[in-house]
Amino acid sequence: EQLDVVELDRDVIAPLQAACSGHGVLRVHNEDVLGFDFTRVAGEGLLRVVGNLPYNVSTPLIFHVLTHAKHIRDMHFMVQKEVAERMAARPGGKDYGRLSVMVQWRCAVESLFTVGPGAFNPLPKVDSAVVRLVPHSQPPVTVRDEALFEQLVAQAFSQRRKTVRNSLKKYLSADDIAAAGVDPGARPEVLTLEAFAALAGAIVKPGG
Repeated sequence: EQLDVVELDRDVIAPLQAACSGHGVLRVHNEDVLGFDFTRVAGEGLLRVVGNLPYNVSTPLIFHVLTHAKHIRDMHFMVQKEVAERMAARPGGKDYGRLSVMVQWRCAVESLFTVGPGAFNPLPKVDSAVVRLVPHSQPPVTVRDEALFEQLVAQAFSQRRKTVRNSLKKYLSADDIAAAGVDPGARPEVLTLEAFAALAGAIVKPGG
């Protein structure tokens, strides 16, 4: 048995190693997890990633881990309940946004259970939730240019109260949006993953 742990605080490492002594191989990486190379650790296998994510970095950390999704079997994270709700949200709700689209493009999402403040000391002011993310063996939609897709989704939700005609005008005209099968007068929170993929596929890059 082998467990790789990413821990930035040097003072925690020795007690952690002592607590785990005799229970298998523990490898501690004294690094910032936001820059950690999960692919390097995976080698030829698939990782199972588990973490109790700090509220202030949970979203950027999830985006970082998703870039290594093809080397991951599954992920189990405890996050603030509203973050779990955003990851699992469906189009049309107030929780649906960039995080929803990007996570669901990469993974199947399942919110497992809620953890109340009483499980922590000191007591937080919010509920937590444990969520399971399982990377898709085949993406649910085809995306030709992943970087462009990510940029388009981020741009759309950076101005979520605007229609996509306005928020995406630097990428597509209203006619281009309509030709992709999307209503130019729609707001981004009602667009499905398939609609975002269609919009990204309609963009013609200079020289492309």
